[in-house]
Amino acid sequence: MKSLQITLNEASLELDSSPASAVAFTKARLHLRHTAFIELNQKAIVDTCYGDGDFRRYKGLRLLAIDGSKILLPDTTGVIEEFGEISYSNGKEAKVAGKHTYGLVSVLYDVLNKIAVDSNLGRGDAYEVELAIGHLKQTESGDLLVCDRNYPSYRFIAELSILRRDFVIRCSAASFGTARKMLRGEGEDSQTVKLHPPNGMLQEMRKRGLPEHLDKLDAPQITVRFVRVLLNTGEYEVLVTSLLDEATFPTAEFKELYHLRWQEEGFYGILKTRLNLENFTGKSAESVYQDFYATIYLSGLESLLTADSNEQFAQKQVAHPQQVNHAVSFNAIKNTVFDLLCSDSDVDRIIKRIQELFLKNPVCIRKNRNPPRKKKSSRHLLNYWQRIRKFCF
Repeated sequence: MKSLQITLNEASLELDSSPASAVAFTKARLHLRHTAFIELNQKAIVDTCYGDGDFRRYKGLRLLAIDGSKILLPDTTGVIEEFGEISYSNGKEAKVAGKHTYGLVSVLYDVLNKIAVDSNLGRGDAYEVELAIGHLKQTESGDLLVCDRNYPSYRFIAELSILRRDFVIRCSAASFGTARKMLRGEGEDSQTVKLHPPNGMLQEMRKRGLPEHLDKLDAPQITVRFVRVLLNTGEYEVLVTSLLDEATFPTAEFKELYHLRWQEEGFYGILKTRLNLENFTGKSAESVYQDFYATIYLSGLESLLTADSNEQFAQKQVAHPQQVNHAVSFNAIKNTVFDLLCSDSDVDRIIKRIQELFLKNPVCIRKNRNPPRKKKSSRHLLNYWQRIRKFCF
């Protein structure tokens, strides 16, 4: 969000070192692999969060959401070769107007503890379910996975059943037959059924090398429960789940349970707007990976450092719950990150100092707030982005 040279100059002042040129930095970063940030996130964030077993759960289960989101990438030869392009047109009937370079982000996100347990940046034309299956190696017994309506496929549910992972997945109108009937208001609000693979699915799954996995299932049919909830809009929402016990997981609780998945939508909002993920600092494929995984690591660091402050807000008796303002927290971390990670300074003193900043100017959480969405003109939006929006960096 600043020129590279200005950022390097600021860093040199923080580190009390000679300033580097933007060209020198660009050449030097080619010797750094983005996998360093993946390892940092695993060891410094994920392992720290779960290391002592003291973390937030939903009825004893770790609540994880999986979701994908496309991001716009630099339009350079190396990035196009790595991620491909997606064509676009002006309207359904118009001819192809051009192409954009996109990546598809997929994140396994702990919605209660607000950390990215696993993340992946794939090609823009990648299949979300394939990326989701790749996350399952980072899950374990006692996890409950919550997914939106892009994921209710027999294959994905089979993979979850093989690993004995609990799940709650929203069904679309084009998914399972039972779900389609329930969306029309037919039948009971909770139904336990057996799913059978669609015609041709067994052959397809065997081509993918899954027959040995299918043998672990009782037949290849899977027992699941369909749950229907009524939204505030008067529309029905149908969820397919492995949580068969009505006594432990009543139908009435699934609306709130699925709503917790929206924490991941908020997470993507932070990545794209607050941290300006799509404003990349380089034009090579490796620099794109570095920026993405560094941003994931930074978001997890912020969640860990603000956890105690958010707990203090949770204990306050106020009309509306409060939480740390992300603009405040990311700015505080930005201004102390060198002392935190690259010096022999007293870390406890630094953390105490920035926590004092976290407690200033909190934001309120107004539940069930649904203001009407107003369509704004392009000129109004341009004015906001150019003159009004406040950056935390």
